[in-house]
Amino acid sequence: MSSAAVSPAARLRALKPDWLNDPRVWRTEVLGGLVVALALIPEAISFSIIAGVDPAIGLFASFTMAVTISIVGGRRAMISAATGAVALVIAPVNREHGLGYLVATVILAGVFQITLGALGVAKLMRFVPRSVMTGFVNALAILIFMAQVPEMRDVPWPVYPLIIGGLALMVFFPRVTRVVPAPLVSIVILTVITVAAGIAVPTVGDKGELPSSLPVPGLPDVPFTPDTLTTIAPYALAMALVGLMESLMTAQLVDDITDTRSSKTRESIGQGVANIVTGFFGGMGGCAMIGQTMINVKVSGARTRLSTFLAGAFLMVLCVVFGPVVSDIPMAALVAVMVMVAFDTFDWHSVSPKTLRRLPAGEIAVMVLTVITVVATHNLAIGVVVGTVTAMVVFARRVAHLAHVTAVTDPDGSQVVYAVTGELFFASSNDLVHRFDYAGDPDDVVIDLSAAHVWDASSVAALDTVEARYARRGKTVRITGLNNPSADLHGRLTGELTGGH
Repeated sequence: MSSAAVSPAARLRALKPDWLNDPRVWRTEVLGGLVVALALIPEAISFSIIAGVDPAIGLFASFTMAVTISIVGGRRAMISAATGAVALVIAPVNREHGLGYLVATVILAGVFQITLGALGVAKLMRFVPRSVMTGFVNALAILIFMAQVPEMRDVPWPVYPLIIGGLALMVFFPRVTRVVPAPLVSIVILTVITVAAGIAVPTVGDKGELPSSLPVPGLPDVPFTPDTLTTIAPYALAMALVGLMESLMTAQLVDDITDTRSSKTRESIGQGVANIVTGFFGGMGGCAMIGQTMINVKVSGARTRLSTFLAGAFLMVLCVVFGPVVSDIPMAALVAVMVMVAFDTFDWHSVSPKTLRRLPAGEIAVMVLTVITVVATHNLAIGVVVGTVTAMVVFARRVAHLAHVTAVTDPDGSQVVYAVTGELFFASSNDLVHRFDYAGDPDDVVIDLSAAHVWDASSVAALDTVEARYARRGKTVRITGLNNPSADLHGRLTGELTGGH
């Protein structure tokens, strides 16, 4: 059928987002956003406490981050809000200089994120190995579970059967129907039980007072001087890097779960825009929130920007309009939801005996080190950096042994040909110098690199050293078989790195 034959109504339907064309998608997105909003409230309050600010500051940040990123972000259905990692970074600013400086830091961090996004920092994600990604996911699951442990200590005994009941509902309710997300059902039923029966257990209201009005925009209360800039710049850069790292890793995780691609560059810039907006509304900033994203994408099945937008919108509605009702939600209900999220997030296949027997020891070590680092520091970004660097070292050591040198001497003893095979770079080329018999070889030496590739200056320097050692003994070296890129690099650098020694 030609494009001219397509009816205007059909073209209009094609332009509409999925959630407008399909009521089932609309229902999934709306309910997913509601579940996320309920789970965001105690988290945002907790992170506000970490940052040393009023709970309303964290709730406002979660609202503006979610709503803004739903429009400008590069990964659909991903949730951004106030996070613990960002709270830890900016807490010293608030403690030492006050709320005005914290807000200014958030705005500057957003500027840094936009700049880094435009410079292509998202492309660095290609250097994160799968073993690091697996360690990141497993460490995330452990951190989500560990964050629930304090809510299960020194609490009234009814908390424990409520948590067990909530978990049972989330396991068995989907077998009855998937029309309504099981976490939402669990939260509603446990809240009704505790309120109707008058069971005294910790509630959301015990975490802090919910805001009664919407945030209003304004400028940070700081002097606009170079001193202010130098004070907040280090914290802003740290926040920008941590926020981008967690957001890009979360985006990659959602890509894998949904089998779709996202724009990491747009997400990086979008995080910056969201933090700038959040700062002007007096929020504490944030980044992608992995636990809530898993609730939205993996548990609720949401796939569009609508769920992200509604998570922020519902958050404010719940706080401002239904504050008294939300305050009565037992923390046990939300703990049960997050425990289930932790269980679903953990990659159990990665630690099965069958998988561990097949994986190279180096990759297992990288995965374990990533988990240990993240759990020890409670910082996902540090764990990813440590894991990635370790993976690169493991890879370099493995590849370094793939360069081989074999020698063939002419029958008359007038010439020796050394055939070098493999990849020559800083790790493998260090041993190259010691593979030649400088004293015993004849005067004519040929180094054949037809089956090798020269990658860096270290390799060129090693070849120069080999030539220099033969030259000191009055022997001639000819290097042959260089492919075009290797010949170009060798031609530009040879003689410039070792000074002829």
